Amino acid sequence: MADDDAAAFRGLLKLPEVKFRLACFHAQQAIEKLLKAVLIFNGIEFQRTHDLHTLATLLLQSGITPPCSPEELTRLNPFAVTFRYDDTDIPLIRDDVVATMVKTMRHWAGEVVTK
Repeated sequence: MADDDAAAFRGLLKLPEVKFRLACFHAQQAIEKLLKAVLIFNGIEFQRTHDLHTLATLLLQSGITPPCSPEELTRLNPFAVTFRYDDTDIPLIRDDVVATMVKTMRHWAGEVVTK
């Protein structure tokens, strides 16, 4: 599922008629799913949330360090819900930064859950 969202992010980013916030929604979803997969794999309980900062902080508190800090990941939080329902397109982050975050988090999560 995270791979599907990552692919959607990459594909939508290439389409000029698609708003940046929609592509970033899929980036946020991909990273959220990756964080939750690592939490579940490690038996760490978490409450239902879309907050990447909260999920990454839970990992840190359990001695697991994601490659992107909770503060970095927080930059994607607005795309989880807010911007899907807003006609204003406010890029809070560059597309190359988001792409690097998705790629880095995917690689890391893949390594963690296959150990």
